[in-house]
Amino acid sequence: MFRRLTPSQIVVDIAIATLGVLLRSAVIGYTTAAMPLVVLGMGAALALRRISPGVALVIAWIFALGQMLSRQSPDISNVAILAVLYTTARYGQGWVKWAGLVSAVSGAFVSTAYAVLTPYTGLLGSGRGLVWSMIPSALFSAAIGLTAALAVLGLSWTAGLLVRTRVNARESRLSQIAAEQVVIVEQERNRIARDMHDVVAHSLAVVIAQADGARYARATNPDAVDDTLTTISSTAREALADVRVLLGQLRHHQDAGPQPALADLDRLVEQLRSSGLLVELEERGDPLILPAGKQLALYRIVQEALTNALRHGDVEREVTVLIDWSVDAATLTISNTLAAPAADIHAGHGLAGMRERALLVGGTSTAGQEGGAFVVRARIPATVTA
Repeated sequence: MFRRLTPSQIVVDIAIATLGVLLRSAVIGYTTAAMPLVVLGMGAALALRRISPGVALVIAWIFALGQMLSRQSPDISNVAILAVLYTTARYGQGWVKWAGLVSAVSGAFVSTAYAVLTPYTGLLGSGRGLVWSMIPSALFSAAIGLTAALAVLGLSWTAGLLVRTRVNARESRLSQIAAEQVVIVEQERNRIARDMHDVVAHSLAVVIAQADGARYARATNPDAVDDTLTTISSTAREALADVRVLLGQLRHHQDAGPQPALADLDRLVEQLRSSGLLVELEERGDPLILPAGKQLALYRIVQEALTNALRHGDVEREVTVLIDWSVDAATLTISNTLAAPAADIHAGHGLAGMRERALLVGGTSTAGQEGGAFVVRARIPATVTA
């Protein structure tokens, strides 16, 4: 029922109401004993209009009715009613807002009836009675007065409602913008997390495989150890550089980052071959010119699938990577033999990341065990699809 205002707002409202009452009293003065009470009541309604529009509306009605019952003339202090009606629409909650509208309409009728009928009550009291010729002029005056009262009181309430609607719309827009920014940041963080997973998981898998191979080859072929250590160091340096860029993106929200393309697939395959994985890369059809985002999606899916093959597959059996180009899409099929049935091969973020990467560029991706092999399929369209 009472709104929370800042101390400065409360002081301003009380100061305006007090100043209005003092100026009214000093400039116009009072000719009746009842009028000072009416002015004080309107001042109280003016002071409370923002902190409690409902209470201010009740106070304004009480003193307005008292003013009419005591046959006081309209006064400049009645302008406070307009301010109260404005605040009921601007700040009122629930019934208070609609009570302001009802008050504007009913107040227009009551004030018009009071203004039109008051002169005729004097004629009735004098015993002269009403003249029938006065009725048309009275009705005309009533119509004019009612129209003016409805316009003034109704516009005050309507102005408050319009301001309220505009402020709410602006706040909703700001909330929408803030929510969109949160979504954008979250999407960017998810993209960085996927890149981080792809870079780290792939690089560590290569390093582990190379380190294990060097340990076994040390006794039989010492010369191969140097090549292995070179591959380990180069892979670790590349991973460290990529991770630094990704961390810079995460901290500074920069757009630059590792963006491998299809042209880098050969280097990726050679890197895994040096880790002991037998990889056969084949392309069929005429390659299409894909946007950078779709090339990145294809690259990351191949990288994740080959990394999983190195970790979970039979490294003695060949892994086939087939890119089948059609007129409107690139179809990717990666198949590797499993070392043993793996119940937890679907765990982690890798397979989900492949599906999400394909989905984000309008494609599809599936992965699953087929017999003794694990097959990853992805279709990346050349054009945007619904």
